Amino acid sequence: MPETRVSEYDFIIVGAGSAGNVLATRLTEDPDTRVLLLEAGGPDYRLDFRTQMPAALAYPLQGRRYNWGYLTDPEPYMNGRRMECGRGKGLGGSSLINGMCYIRGNALDYDGWAQGPGLAEWSYRDCLPYFRKAESRDAGPDPYHGGDGPLSVTTAKPGRNVLFEAMIEAGVQAGYPRTPDLNGYRQEGFGPMDRSVTPAGRRSSTARGYLDQARGRPNLTIVTHALTDRVVCEGRRAVAVAYRHRGGRPVTARARREVLVCSGAIASPQILQRSGIGPADLLRGLDIPIVQDLPGVGENLQDHLEIYIQYECLKPVSLAPALKLYNQPLIGAQWLLAGTGIGASNQFEAGGFIRSSEDFGWPNLQFHFLPLAINYNGSNAVETHGFQAHVGSMRSPSRGRVRLTSRDPAAHPSILFNYMSTEQDWREFRDAIRITREIMAQPALDPYRGREISPGSDLRSEPAIDAFVRAHGETAYHPSCSCRMGMDAMAVVDAEGRVHGLEGLRVVDASIMPLIVTGNLNAPTIMIAEKIADRIRGRASLPRSDAPYHVAGDVPVRRRPARAA
Repeated sequence: MPETRVSEYDFIIVGAGSAGNVLATRLTEDPDTRVLLLEAGGPDYRLDFRTQMPAALAYPLQGRRYNWGYLTDPEPYMNGRRMECGRGKGLGGSSLINGMCYIRGNALDYDGWAQGPGLAEWSYRDCLPYFRKAESRDAGPDPYHGGDGPLSVTTAKPGRNVLFEAMIEAGVQAGYPRTPDLNGYRQEGFGPMDRSVTPAGRRSSTARGYLDQARGRPNLTIVTHALTDRVVCEGRRAVAVAYRHRGGRPVTARARREVLVCSGAIASPQILQRSGIGPADLLRGLDIPIVQDLPGVGENLQDHLEIYIQYECLKPVSLAPALKLYNQPLIGAQWLLAGTGIGASNQFEAGGFIRSSEDFGWPNLQFHFLPLAINYNGSNAVETHGFQAHVGSMRSPSRGRVRLTSRDPAAHPSILFNYMSTEQDWREFRDAIRITREIMAQPALDPYRGREISPGSDLRSEPAIDAFVRAHGETAYHPSCSCRMGMDAMAVVDAEGRVHGLEGLRVVDASIMPLIVTGNLNAPTIMIAEKIADRIRGRASLPRSDAPYHVAGDVPVRRRPARAA
């Protein structure tokens, strides 16, 4: 098939997801800068309730229209299961299909990043101004939050489901702190959860928040259904991107200044490897000419694993009726016409972060509370009123990898997370189940708590709990760190996302995190892109924040003993 060569651009951005849309918007603020934005998926249709209605968050995961639908290799510590690794496909990327939980991570995560060689400017005080720049929070700005950024963030309002406040109060009764803002002074504790949802009750993806600002600019070209094959290098410099457009037509676009790979923790290492950038032995095995031997490309892969603790609800206050087909037309109409009702919330309106022991300097367990008993992807709904806690460890020592299996850009890679490969993992999940049961046993939930559906109250022994985790642990859809920042032999990029040993090539997405953060990844990914956008444009970084933040120090994990489960 003949190749079509298009005009040159200053920048080519590969991937219109959480980071790519930020860069496209910020770089085209300069009218003299021409930008090409390539996206393998399609448009994000405004009337498609699957991606625009917050309560419909499970639907985009149930097909291949918006989801790449990756599967891991058999996970050796998880009964050999091939586990889901859903990634967004379409304008907005994974911000188009995620759970819309707006969580930034803990301040000490970023201070930990900054301790790495060459990463001093990634401390929390350096990152907080970019979180604020990105955000428009309906509760208004303060030292921790922005008021006029592209990304809409909403806080829980009075009148929400009674189970939300009951679950927060149960966490406090169990001896843990109450925090009014999980993204503010203190992350540790239980409280309301911010969501990336607009005040009008729509998903706030980066396609809506960022790209809508830039779509009409004459210096931005957006090409959907463009599957990137490889970055083309001449000598030590990236000069072009070769991609396949609709029907497989090969196209090459040239970049005068830089190529910016923003395809996420699974696809970005694939693109680099197909381009001859990665572990030399892997590339030789696939007969790919070596451009740069970087052994860290695809290594250091990290994720959050979670389990569900489910209970029957004794009062008819859960969301179980919303799953009935005869109730859904009214829910949909209320959302479509007024932007209100059940459809306008992702239903993750309460949560928390705690330390399972004083061995951890900052929270190592995260909770999401849901007034429904159902799997995250919408499967296995319990046919009764119920509620559940999602709980998982935040900084597992387990490490995995992403490896190319073929030179074909449509071929899925080999993905292995090595979930639960360390003793710390098992200890944390045993503690997570024990602590969750203690929280659920508190007086605040007495009017609502029925029998334990899953794992089941009889499951108590350590071997039985371990078997439950192996059989039922699920991804929280937070792959990261596979092209990490740093200056050592296994680092892929420097502190500004520039690929080591090459010119004109950066990676900007969750793959460059040195270590996964304590929480959901969408907000940190947007922050990373905002911060690096200033460096690409030659601008000075925003002034460092002087807002204080909580450090646990020798503060006990619990304030008082909990009622036993």
